[in-house]
Amino acid sequence: MRAALYEQFRTRPELRTVPDPVPTPDGVVLEVGATGVCRSDWHGWMGHDPDIRLPHVPGHEIAGTVVAVGADVRRWRPGDRVTLPFVAGCGRCAECQAGHQQVCERQFQPGFTHWGSFAQFVGIHHAEQNLVRLPDSLDFVTAASLGCRFATSFRAVAQQGRVRGGEWLAVHGCGGVGLSAVMIGRALGARVVAVDIDDAKLARARELGAEVTVNSRHVPDTVQAVRDLTGGGAHVSLDALGHPQTAFNSVANLRRRGRHVQVGLLLGDQSRPALPMDAVIARELELYGSHGMAAHTYPGMLGLIESGQLRPAELIGARLTLSEGIEALVTMDRFPGTGVSVIDRF
Repeated sequence: MRAALYEQFRTRPELRTVPDPVPTPDGVVLEVGATGVCRSDWHGWMGHDPDIRLPHVPGHEIAGTVVAVGADVRRWRPGDRVTLPFVAGCGRCAECQAGHQQVCERQFQPGFTHWGSFAQFVGIHHAEQNLVRLPDSLDFVTAASLGCRFATSFRAVAQQGRVRGGEWLAVHGCGGVGLSAVMIGRALGARVVAVDIDDAKLARARELGAEVTVNSRHVPDTVQAVRDLTGGGAHVSLDALGHPQTAFNSVANLRRRGRHVQVGLLLGDQSRPALPMDAVIARELELYGSHGMAAHTYPGMLGLIESGQLRPAELIGARLTLSEGIEALVTMDRFPGTGVSVIDRF
């Protein structure tokens, strides 16, 4: 099969012909219909993820067709159209048994712990617990865009942040994660303030439902600007970028008893940012992480998509060839364009 493979961190991946995957007894092989290009892939390529072993094929936002199944797989057959969370639970550890597969103790992560989906085919372990059947109305490109950014945002806003109608939701960073959060928050009845440094991305956020926007480069104090616009601070706030400054701002702009959710990855030298813990104590703030979403919780999100209340297709940006996906990956730190880039030609 053709795959984008790198042999050293920070060295440009190359298109190679590599052996086709073979299903494990509990796994399947998917023919990749589409795969997203995500900032998490960039972090992996930079060497920020200790699970990656070289040489490596990135890619973790996957939708495709089952083409082979392992001997122990009963629920899935060749021809099934599926997607899966970027964290696949083992199904046996205490967290999986409690329904928290997104923090599995022995998780399988295509594109990180194993080769990923920047390829014509990808092997998936623990298929019984982790594959999600796609509705006929959902195309592969849109389904792939759900796998990390949209699903993680959905869990962050709806499950971790517990946003309610009429509450203010602040979203710091308007890339794929942030724009997803804007759309989801608005669909759930929140009033959304979007924060970024790019006017084009802020304009897109307004199109997707942001009531007000803040360009951090154009105000003297981002935290105070959000607090003023929301009448005292956000009820729920997300760092959707993953940067020490946006993490600090997201916590600091909360009103009393507000809820911060960290969605953007903070890795490498940025993994331990300074946060206003004095405000956390004085205002009784709540701080949460959001690490994907378990497969068994997908029906709620898919139902909102099928009903038209959520429109993830509107977040799709560039549709790329596998070769173009390599360029998109290595330039991810420059935050080009708006929306989600998806590889759909291999």
